[in-house]
Amino acid sequence: MSALVESPAALQLDLPLFDPPASPAPAPVAGGTARRILIDGQWIAYELVRARRRSIGFMIDDRGLRVSAPRWITLGQIESAVHEKSRWIVRKLIEWREHAQRRERLAVRWEAGGTVTHLGRALTLRPEPHARGVRLESDDALRIGLPPGAGPAQMQDVVQAWLQKQARQIFGERLAHWCPQLGVQPSRWQLSSARTRWGSCTAEGAVRLNWRLVHFPLEIIDYVIVHELAHLRELNHGPRFWATVQSVLPEFESARRQLKDFPDDLHLS
Repeated sequence: MSALVESPAALQLDLPLFDPPASPAPAPVAGGTARRILIDGQWIAYELVRARRRSIGFMIDDRGLRVSAPRWITLGQIESAVHEKSRWIVRKLIEWREHAQRRERLAVRWEAGGTVTHLGRALTLRPEPHARGVRLESDDALRIGLPPGAGPAQMQDVVQAWLQKQARQIFGERLAHWCPQLGVQPSRWQLSSARTRWGSCTAEGAVRLNWRLVHFPLEIIDYVIVHELAHLRELNHGPRFWATVQSVLPEFESARRQLKDFPDDLHLS
């Protein structure tokens, strides 16, 4: 009897890539059995979960590759199914490795000499016990008033509060610039801290903009704002919507590509 195979239904790229051939078997994972399989000369670790289902399912999430299979399917059938999906599995694991490397490069070191981006510029963190508040200098230094012995968490809180204040001011100015050009006005707008959205627009005309956009150059911020304002005219992503965006931002595709490549799993709605 051939095993049924279900196409991947979810993907979160947070997992180790390959186990070297000489590595010991992985430790069991709660809720399943830790296994590994040799594919193209590489040992790939996965978690096998026996479930009440009719087919074999594959998912990559924060726990790695997880294979769910009915209890009546043999291990040999499961491994055959893994081999059938090996190209997809290997491709997604490689994508994660590249994704994780980009995230690591962008990670902020919350310490003296670390850097944080603001409107596309790298600002150097300069904590000063006798300074007050946060001040951006002409040499791209960010002077931060912190008490002696303040740790990374305190620095992060202070700097992110400053960035959010900057975001509120800058986004407000750009909204005032673009609303007349599009002939629209949101019912209200506010900052968002969402982990999965750069921006959103509701059917009631409320716009939310992720404060983390303040890290990007102004052309990226403008694209997200115009994208959401265009939804006030077209609550979809059809041809008329994109024509509305292009009417004021002819080169919007460049900004759109940059956001798609950003390694934080965020997108627009």
